[in-house]
Amino acid sequence: MSELNPQAFLEELFQAAVAASQPSLCLPPHLLPHFPLAPKGDCLVIGAGKASAAMAEAVEAHWPGPIGGLVITQRGYGRPCRNIEIIEAGHPVPDQAGAEAAKRMLELVGGLRPEDLVICLMSGGGSSLLSLPLGGVSLADKRALTRALLKCGAPISEINTVRKHISAVKGGRLAAACRPARILTLAISDVAGNHLSVIASGPSVPDPTTSADARRVIEGYGIDAPASVQRALDGDTGETPKPGDAAFAGDQAVIIADAAGALAAAADRARALGIEPVILGADLEGEARQLAAKIAGNLDAHSGRPLVLLSGGEATVTVTGSGRGGPNAEFLLALALALDGRAGVYAQIHALACDTDGIDGSEDNAGALIAPDSLARARALGIDAEASLADNDAYGFFAALGNLIITGPTYTNVNDFRAILLT
Repeated sequence: MSELNPQAFLEELFQAAVAASQPSLCLPPHLLPHFPLAPKGDCLVIGAGKASAAMAEAVEAHWPGPIGGLVITQRGYGRPCRNIEIIEAGHPVPDQAGAEAAKRMLELVGGLRPEDLVICLMSGGGSSLLSLPLGGVSLADKRALTRALLKCGAPISEINTVRKHISAVKGGRLAAACRPARILTLAISDVAGNHLSVIASGPSVPDPTTSADARRVIEGYGIDAPASVQRALDGDTGETPKPGDAAFAGDQAVIIADAAGALAAAADRARALGIEPVILGADLEGEARQLAAKIAGNLDAHSGRPLVLLSGGEATVTVTGSGRGGPNAEFLLALALALDGRAGVYAQIHALACDTDGIDGSEDNAGALIAPDSLARARALGIDAEASLADNDAYGFFAALGNLIITGPTYTNVNDFRAILLT
């Protein structure tokens, strides 16, 4: 164990998780069965999300016939495509570029025929990027509501329930616009449970939620929604196509990558490096600091031999302070505090938490690292870890320690990756 570099080990596991989720690897096998689907018609590619440009690149490299289309990705996440147009727009708060691109997408799918095939590429981030509001809702109001939703600590399933009912394209409305063509949806999942209707707010699949559900989310978190949003949710215009609707007849949808696959790849790499992995779960959710406290409280349940605990899912943050930081950094800061001064069966604990898309919340880092001396180093610098956590300033805390992890665009998104090394 003396030869093990904990930081390098943890970063290598994260890299293995990201590599296993790359569209170039996981998308092509799902195309082959569909090559015969549209021999008489056109094949159009549309999509949105942080991985959508890389997904489009993979489709272009493997589809056997003519192809074209348009996908929307986050700024900085574009990839070179020959015939599929890539548009970059704002995330996590929607912007005019995303609204205009979504409008163009609706125009592009107009006039399709029964013999045509639409390949719809969806990944996390698509909810913000496909930002064309429902008629009667302004983009400014949608932006204001999005900011409130992102700060309230709601899980993504609830946030997207609201988004679907104030959108011109989400919640199955894009599928309806593609009729009478058939749709093949290929999705990279960033949501617990891999629910297709939640990924990117389900533009091409049925929506089981209702406007009443959206109202309950807004009311439950005490959000003061703009009047235009309230009108949309109170009337019939906000309702979405439901399971069984003819708009989805003959369509197919498949998850091509998810957190479970990423964790399995990381576990394989850990074994190859001589450390036994334990996967706690691929769909852990909840407030970041509460999730950290729960995991810290259960560490002694393990045997005391060297292990790495792996988990995925999505932590959330209820923002009450004025600092910077995403859920992964906040998880780690809370974990360090939960472990401070606690005697246990393990002498050394190192941990990494990163978002597989390369962006922790809305910051420029993927996540961060902690070591047994993180809090002592912070105190030596005059940094109060508890005050940093109270101010939601985990980014500032780890920046001062030099322990942020900055990857740049990863071109995939299977959400959070956490690894805790116990030695």
